[in-house]
Amino acid sequence: MGIIGTIVVGAIIGVLARILMKGDQNLGVIWTVILGAGGAALGWWLVEGPMGSDSTILKWIVSIVIAILLISAYLGITNRGARR
Repeated sequence: MGIIGTIVVGAIIGVLARILMKGDQNLGVIWTVILGAGGAALGWWLVEGPMGSDSTILKWIVSIVIAILLISAYLGITNRGARR
């Protein structure tokens, strides 16, 4: 997948992850794409490598879950998820 494909898939994964997360996330578009792309890359690698599967649906599900974890970790580290 090229750079444009990674950005598009990262944006989709990031947006889906944020939709599935509870509450508001104080997170910009750039970080949504970056963390979504990270989730997609880790998800694709995990499903194809250690899990040994080629299921596209499983890749998307795992990618979204990983993106949720990455977004949660980012919000926790930067304290942007805290209510004021």
